[in-house]
Order: sequence, then C-alpha cells, then structure tokens
Amino acid sequence: MISIKGLSKVFKTKDRDVKAVDHMDLSVDKGEIFGVIGYSGAGKSTFIRLLNRLEEPTEGTIQINDQNIIDLSKNDLRVARQNIGMIFQHFNLLWSRTVFDNIAFPLEIAGVPKEERLKRVNELIDLVGLSGRGKSYPSQLSGGQKQRVGIARALANNPQVLLCDEATSALDPETTDSILDLLVDINEKLGLTIILITHEMHVIRKICHRVAVMESGKVVESGDVLDVFLHPKEKVTKKFVDQVMGDPDREDSLNLIQETYRSGEILQLHFVGENTNQALISDISRKFPVDVNILHGKITQTQKGAYGTMLVQLVGEEAEVSRAIDYIRTTSVEVEVSPNV
Repeated sequence: MISIKGLSKVFKTKDRDVKAVDHMDLSVDKGEIFGVIGYSGAGKSTFIRLLNRLEEPTEGTIQINDQNIIDLSKNDLRVARQNIGMIFQHFNLLWSRTVFDNIAFPLEIAGVPKEERLKRVNELIDLVGLSGRGKSYPSQLSGGQKQRVGIARALANNPQVLLCDEATSALDPETTDSILDLLVDINEKLGLTIILITHEMHVIRKICHRVAVMESGKVVESGDVLDVFLHPKEKVTKKFVDQVMGDPDREDSLNLIQETYRSGEILQLHFVGENTNQALISDISRKFPVDVNILHGKITQTQKGAYGTMLVQLVGEEAEVSRAIDYIRTTSVEVEVSPNV
C-alpha cells in the first residue's frame, strides 16, 4: 500500500543544516492502523507532512498504491491528495463556516455537484457522531467535537489513506479515547489505512496494529505493537512502554527495589494474551518452599491481546529459588532475572 525508501528532509538554516528525517525506510499495509511515535524533535510531524508533500523531501521515494508521490506535478499532486485525508492537532477548521460547510469545503474544491455534496456531508456527520450539529459553528463545539469535524472533512473525498498528526494531543483523556474509538470504527467500516503520529504510547497501545519509533529523524525500532511492548530494544522505546505500564522511571525504581530487597531474586515476568489469567504466583507457592513478594504489576490491552508485567521477589534457599525460576521458564510466561546489587 505505502512504501517509503530513503526518505530525507534537510532544513537549511543560517548556522547549520538540520536533518529532520534521515534516510527513512518504512512500509504500511493496506487497511492497517500504523503508529509513529517519538518525542518532540524526533521528526515525526515532518515525516507525515512529507507523505502528502506539504513538505518537499530532500531525497527518497514515497509510493502510495504504486504511485510515486515525489514525481507528481502540481496538478497531479492536487488530484492525488484527494486520496490522502489529513487531520491536525489543532483542528484547522474554518471558523466562519458551519460544521456542514467545513465538511463540504473539500467537496466544493473538487467540483462535486451540490446534491451529491449534501448527501455526502450528511452521511459523514452521522458517521462521526455529530447528528444535529450541522448548523453549529466551531466556536460552539467542544474540542472532541471539533476533531470529529476535522475527521469528517478529511473523509469527504473518500480517501484511501488518513494521516493523523497528533490528532488527540489537544484533548483530555476521556475525549482522546472517544476519538480513538471513532478512528478504529472508521478503519473497520471503510477499510481505511491510517498513519497516526503521536508522542503518547497510550494511543499506540489502544488502536495501532504496528508501530515505528523515531529518534533524531530515524526509525530506531519497529514491529507489531504487542511485540514492541514485550521486547522493547531501544532505550527510547522502553521509556514509551513504561509510560503505559505505570513505571516511567523503571531503571531508578529497579535500583531502589534492589537496594531495598537485598535477599532473594528480583524477577520481571511478562504475560501475553491468555497467560495474563494464569495463576502462576499461587502455583509457585504450592510447588516450591519459597516466599513470593509481589512488588509491582500491571495488565494493559493492545489490538492483538493483553500484555502484563509483574515484578516479584523470590526468597528462600538458593537451590529452591533456582528451581522455581527454572519452572517459570517451562511455562509460556517470560522471565527476566535482575542482576543483584
């Protein structure tokens, strides 16, 4: 569906050249929700603006449905953009136009007849949950309602791809969840391919199928969301995972735990899918003469199933603790033994 190769963007300043996107390679499958996450300055917003040439790339190729967006003339690009919808962090609505007229605007530009526009806009108002608000102005809407207008407007020309640039960053948590639910609903109903830029791992965890982690203009890690949660490789990825799993300072916390609990072994257990319901702790207590202290734990849900982590301390004779650890390794629960301090 989308193939990106060697994509780069260099901004030239008086002092130096800034490489916002650095030889980026990425592929996005048709109909998936693909997340791109990174901290401020990682290059993710520049990347998404390159996809529809709101920013001109310095080098590289962007293939969308076998069409190289980079090679298109201005007229051809204008036509191609009708297949690429975009929603923004701060809505970018026309404040002097009603909800109806905001959604109709791209249809007017495309020359769609009035009767067809009327039908399409009303369909979209219903789709995004704004029935009865067609005559309202943006100033009369909540933040979540404004973003729903932005989503409806982006869908007006029946695009195949929807680009979301920090679409929920300006919203409160409850409204964020409702917008994410709407994006999932649209993805399932319309088979729409969605590329979603964010700095919040909660957003990735809730709706994305795959994720790419950006740092300093590069993709440093990518894969299925559940796999990235289970096996984060890069330090920046671990920080994002810890945002969701409730321990944003995992390394400091682990050092403190190791200093506090100097006896026994500190284990980090990883549960996936049905394993999150496994009664492992009580099982260990019955089978081995060891004490099991639960220090920290959390379960969260991704698009591909539940993922849980638990930090425990095993106390007992060294041989029995080793036997208990060996037993855990025979189950489908993954275990990491923290080094002793």
